[in-house]
Amino acid sequence: MNKNLIALIAICCSSLSLPLQAQTGNTRITISNGILEGTTESSGIKTYKGIPFAQPPVGDLRWKEPQPVQNWQGIRKADQFGNKGMQKPVFGDMGFRAGSSSEDCLYLNVWTPAKSSKAHLPVLVYFYGGGLIAGDGSEPRYDGESMANKGIVTLTVNYRLGIFGFFSHPELSKESAHHTSGNYGYMDQLAALKWVKQNIEAFGGDPAKVTIAGESAGSISVFAQMASPLSKGLFAGAIGESGAAIYPTLAPIPQSEGESKGRAFATKMGASSLADLRKIPASDLLDMAYKNNMGGATTTVDGYFFPELPVKTFSEGRQAQVPILVGWNSAEVSYQSILKNAAPTPENYKKALEELYKEKSAEVLKLYPGSTEAEVIQSATALSSDRFIVYSTWKWADSHSKTGNKPVYRYLFSKSKPAMTEEMKGAVPGLAGGFTKGKEITETKKPIVPAGAPHAFEIEYAMGNLRYNKVYAWTAEDQKVSDTMLSYFANFVKTGNPNGAGLPKWPELNTNNQVNYINLDVNTKAEVEKNRARYLFLDKEYSR
Repeated sequence: MNKNLIALIAICCSSLSLPLQAQTGNTRITISNGILEGTTESSGIKTYKGIPFAQPPVGDLRWKEPQPVQNWQGIRKADQFGNKGMQKPVFGDMGFRAGSSSEDCLYLNVWTPAKSSKAHLPVLVYFYGGGLIAGDGSEPRYDGESMANKGIVTLTVNYRLGIFGFFSHPELSKESAHHTSGNYGYMDQLAALKWVKQNIEAFGGDPAKVTIAGESAGSISVFAQMASPLSKGLFAGAIGESGAAIYPTLAPIPQSEGESKGRAFATKMGASSLADLRKIPASDLLDMAYKNNMGGATTTVDGYFFPELPVKTFSEGRQAQVPILVGWNSAEVSYQSILKNAAPTPENYKKALEELYKEKSAEVLKLYPGSTEAEVIQSATALSSDRFIVYSTWKWADSHSKTGNKPVYRYLFSKSKPAMTEEMKGAVPGLAGGFTKGKEITETKKPIVPAGAPHAFEIEYAMGNLRYNKVYAWTAEDQKVSDTMLSYFANFVKTGNPNGAGLPKWPELNTNNQVNYINLDVNTKAEVEKNRARYLFLDKEYSR
């Protein structure tokens, strides 16, 4: 090539603000463990999928803290999602882009709009829901492209689930340097946050502007990370969609109790040592867990990740002092959680409350009245939802507003479901608000579906991912709500405040001597809390 031409090219390139690789579309970047090569979406967002942030927790690493990733040689392709964690198909609303389930599941995914590693963009790290027993960072509803298009480096993170992520045993505690066992899934999340601190600049992110977020078990995980002293300084804000690790919502139990459960399970399995337990094939272990009442996730106050009950951490102000944005949906679960198979009549409702609350049932009936069928459906839905996950989320916001020394923003998501697509009509309602194709249920068995938003229904709205959900025939109103919610969340990630141009004003939780929240619906608006007496009653019930 002509020397003068080479010199001209050098001068032109040096005058540009972006590095040459951005101009050529090169997606290769160097992180602490080696070189990654991602892909570029049609929107211009670069994606890096299946990045390992810890060694595979297999063999002798089963039920151990996540270990640092080993470096790799050459270029590692980051164009496919990593394995999802070991799990059963328990929720009908989950769809995965990951190819298979495996104990080798500690991978994360990055969507970045940055054109340079010097962009210093805000970062969102999202933990999926699924009761700590299911879920995956590959689920389309958590896709990070829409959030990245708002100028945010966005990540989804895998963590161990069920018996693989939350199993305690006295021998595990004995071999641990911290004399602890369990909470491995939470420590996977912690390892991912440390990875972000170390590597996110390579993707154009700012390690000082990290917000953690999640829904359901993911929200519970955000609460847990806020409570743990091990996570201090790794994030600057937190978003929780329905859930906190406060009784009765997946609160940790004493480690001794967790160890007893683990020991009893090992005895049933005929395993006389940790070596025997670790030799059990992953698929067999998962089956055994479900057959022996160990399919759930048992988190523990282990003296390490959780030095104490996290609700105490919050009540005494030892949690991460960061702004939070938290809330819940208007109809998290059905009234049938209270009434079971009984018709929603005032008589059946009164009887159900008497069975649940005994001598306090009259007080509950005043708080959740039911003099007509319509009122029974409304109140029983509210009580079911409060008992399931609303109370714990309310307690989180209330506690942090008193001891967190940072702004608290609370929401209620109220957008009702639109009509289903023609293809999905006649599908049977599945768990967690999802649907499973199958035999059409008869008219006499169809439950009355209360108006409002069920559990997990807000995820696609918040992340700007309605297009990925083919169950519903989305309307312009749905897109309007999604645009609003996505903008609120993006603003919060950027500034710690959800407010911005063109959005209804979202007041902090406690202003003007009243408790405020934003009601996210077709006509989004700020409202004043009217049901505090309900939450205070439940607070007394659950704090005894």
